[in-house]
Amino acid sequence: MNKYALLVSAALGTAMLAGCAGASQESAGPGGNPFATASFQSIIKHDFADKGQAKVSRLKQTQSQYECSKYAYLGEAVPADVAKEIESKALSGVVYPADGKYLGNWKEGLKVAEDGKGMQWSDKPGTPNGGNCMACHRMIANDPSQGTIGPALYHYGKLRGDSEAVLKYTWARIYNSESFNSCSFMPPFGAHKILTEQQMKDVMALLMDPNSPVNR
Repeated sequence: MNKYALLVSAALGTAMLAGCAGASQESAGPGGNPFATASFQSIIKHDFADKGQAKVSRLKQTQSQYECSKYAYLGEAVPADVAKEIESKALSGVVYPADGKYLGNWKEGLKVAEDGKGMQWSDKPGTPNGGNCMACHRMIANDPSQGTIGPALYHYGKLRGDSEAVLKYTWARIYNSESFNSCSFMPPFGAHKILTEQQMKDVMALLMDPNSPVNR
């Protein structure tokens, strides 16, 4: 399944959709990408509707999503120069903690990682979102409900240590994973304001703290 199909399958639900989008280009564009045609725009206009805080505008692609879905449709790898440009732009937009502290409370981070609620039409606007990290990543031992779409994060800090370079890299991956993977499926939790800075610090602590279940 290509990136576009995965994005649309989420269709206005869950906090993950805040990091996803559909088509926004008005013409077929390079390669004749059908996801950008006027007929598709018509489907979006007539078959989708705003409901509460879940807006149709969430289906508008970013430029990086457009490039990735275009090449996926063509069955080609994203050219190295295009991938580098996407990653460089994403990394330059990362906002690091204002106080220079990366780690919060791992117990709160575990709640964020387990919680998939937020940004749906039925959720109260302004309430904290979950990160739903365990839907895609294995993070703790002996929990068969964890996902395998993303890389396993069990023993993340134990294996990598807590150097400044590791902390900055991990923060950037959470903030906007396109910083290191141009066509990442991971929602840009910081860039799209899905999680607050404090929530990101708590998730960082979950990954790095030696006392957290991730590292035991």
